[in-house]
Amino acid sequence: MKTYEMIYVLDASLADEAKEALAKKFEDIVTSKGGKVLTVDKWGVKKLAYPINYKTDGDYTVMTFEADGAVVKEIERVSDLTAEVLRRMITVKA
Repeated sequence: MKTYEMIYVLDASLADEAKEALAKKFEDIVTSKGGKVLTVDKWGVKKLAYPINYKTDGDYTVMTFEADGAVVKEIERVSDLTAEVLRRMITVKA
């Protein structure tokens, strides 16, 4: 298993409960497929460099996890289908 880092930006206008539910959803994907979540670091609401879907603020979160490549594909698929996720990036942590 490799160590990955996922940075995702949520719509800042979401309620805190909705943000927590989305974070839990991503963590559950990792753990249900045999991976392990190492850290979840919430950076909070920050101004975006440019508007995304007419939004100027985003709630940033960084999740570090160990998993197989299939887990990464599943997280990418789910995050692409989730309208509240403005952007996401998954990289292999060296």
